[in-house]
Amino acid sequence: MRATLAEVLGIDVSLLQSGMGGVAGPELACAVSNAGAAGCTGGYKLVGGPLSAMLDRLSAGTDRPVGVNLIPEVVGPVELDQQLAQVLDETPARVYLSLFGMPGDAVFSRIAAAGRHLVVQVGTVDDGVRAAERGAVVVAQGIEAGGHLLGTSTRDELVGALRERLPDACLVAAGGIGAPAAAGRALAAGADGVLLGSAFVVAHESRAHPYFKEAVTAADAADTVITDVYAIGWPNRRHRVLATAATRDPMQITKFIGRTVVEGKSYLVPRFSAAVPTDVTSGRIEEMAMYCGQDCGAISTELSAADVVAEFARVLPGAAVAETGKG
Repeated sequence: MRATLAEVLGIDVSLLQSGMGGVAGPELACAVSNAGAAGCTGGYKLVGGPLSAMLDRLSAGTDRPVGVNLIPEVVGPVELDQQLAQVLDETPARVYLSLFGMPGDAVFSRIAAAGRHLVVQVGTVDDGVRAAERGAVVVAQGIEAGGHLLGTSTRDELVGALRERLPDACLVAAGGIGAPAAAGRALAAGADGVLLGSAFVVAHESRAHPYFKEAVTAADAADTVITDVYAIGWPNRRHRVLATAATRDPMQITKFIGRTVVEGKSYLVPRFSAAVPTDVTSGRIEEMAMYCGQDCGAISTELSAADVVAEFARVLPGAAVAETGKG
């Protein structure tokens, strides 16, 4: 009998929180982990001192399994190597690695040699098979997902195809999971757990800008679009976002429309930036990248991270353990 996500990662509920850059800081990640699921903070392009500061808060915020998400195609091999070195050297063994997209073979070997759990999000069957063969938990992302898209298949189509090829692998479904009913359908398709993004964007502990949170809770699937306009900082990757003036008119002049702060350093935000508006972003928030999945119609209010975990624990493997009050 194959292991559930909860059994693989040593958590109570088979639930991953997406390591969304900017939105998913250590506060959200630790709140999710302390509630019995697997939280994850977004490493994005952080390196050196700023990354160390984030890792310090992550390690101090929970004594449970928690992750750091890195994006190989955004930072490149040199920066990814430095990010990996910092995570492995500066965090305890309970901190797992989460990769959005496939890394090179050396990365798999390095993480395995360090004895860390690895989660890899993929959008194709071939990538999923390769990641599973290297010992990773495989997150199958469907095109229903908010954020950058790794493939062209729907969630359950990809989960089903991967399960056929990988009968014993630990598979996690991602995309279009805004309510427990959708999680149940993903499990029926062959998943061992689920990953949530949009549901945690609106969590109290999320660093998403209040306008962003309100827009997600007010939206439904028809308000999301797949586009490639938010390419500054992350080119050549389609993404699902809430429709904005930028998606409706991509021929606008690229100019600075706001300012944000990352680990104490101020940055200007250009129109069409891939960066999300956070609680320290100012300017024309309504034009910025607000990643949101097709599940948003099921997300109508802001909850604590613990409440989100509890809501989904009712249907996910490991829920019976969580209900005993463990952790």
